[in-house]
Amino acid sequence: MPTSHLVAAMNEELAAAGHGLVGNGDLLRGVLAGCGDCIKILDLDGRLQFMSEGGKRVMEVEDFEALKGCPWPDFWAGEGNLQAIAALEEARAGRTARFRNAANTAKGTPRFWDVQVSPIFGSDGKPSHFLSISRDITDESKALQVLRENTERQQFLTQELTHRVKNTLTTVIALANQTFRGEVHREARAVYISRIKTLSDAYNVLTESSWSHGLVGHIVESALAPYRAGEDRFSIRGPDYAVKPNQALTLALALNELATNSMKYGSLSVPDGRVDIVWSADTECVFQFEWREAGGPPVTAPTQSGFGSRVIKSLLAEDFRGHVEHLFEPGGVICVLRVPKDVAIAN
Repeated sequence: MPTSHLVAAMNEELAAAGHGLVGNGDLLRGVLAGCGDCIKILDLDGRLQFMSEGGKRVMEVEDFEALKGCPWPDFWAGEGNLQAIAALEEARAGRTARFRNAANTAKGTPRFWDVQVSPIFGSDGKPSHFLSISRDITDESKALQVLRENTERQQFLTQELTHRVKNTLTTVIALANQTFRGEVHREARAVYISRIKTLSDAYNVLTESSWSHGLVGHIVESALAPYRAGEDRFSIRGPDYAVKPNQALTLALALNELATNSMKYGSLSVPDGRVDIVWSADTECVFQFEWREAGGPPVTAPTQSGFGSRVIKSLLAEDFRGHVEHLFEPGGVICVLRVPKDVAIAN
């Protein structure tokens, strides 16, 4: 829209707002003085010609005449100077430019600014001056810097903690190999080491999110990786869903136990057996996770309850505050975790 049309529209709105507002110099002075942004007019060479009263206040300018005519890009140093020069070039081409950088006030106070430079068009439709509006965002910039530093520190501490935990788990595995020697302990040793490695892999998944949450899909893929052996024995599907770190670790352990038992007695013990894994949320459950085996030999419930059963039935239900069904159906093992709607989890 041409500048004349914009001015006409503005005057029309001012006239509708109240009598005597159109062409009112006091109104313009009030706006420029009350605005907390630094509003400046530059000539086509980028020299400072005008600064609003509010701008003088935020820029700590006591004598504008000492600054009038100074090249505006010179108020910026380093990258900011280059950004200011580039912004003037954009405005000369009739476009609005914007950048953020640091510059001191007239009294040397460090500030960080959000700057917009726009062309002011003359009657011939070409830029005659530039309008520069600088907003002080120092507090926002400092807050973002603190947030970045805290995030980097948190990531460092998380990585260091994970490194130390994984070293500890490696030591635990070495101790297990030293303590439970011999063929008589071979099976128990393998089961124990498998559980430790499952925890280690789950730590890797949680480290990706700085231990804020674990994505169910990543947890499933990580826990079942040792059991896939290049064969498509698993059907895995579900939405992106996040759970708490302790829930992620328990879910990984439960999957390890289910897969280990399936390799020994269930569907994964025969070539044509399969496991269907699906998770979802519906009107009844905030989270539901299902493990269903098919195509394996007939199964029966164990006569004794071991560590694996306690992980699946007790720890899983406790950490998710839900209900677990662990069924030994003739057609295959079924394990279903249901978390009711009134239970909050990470997602």
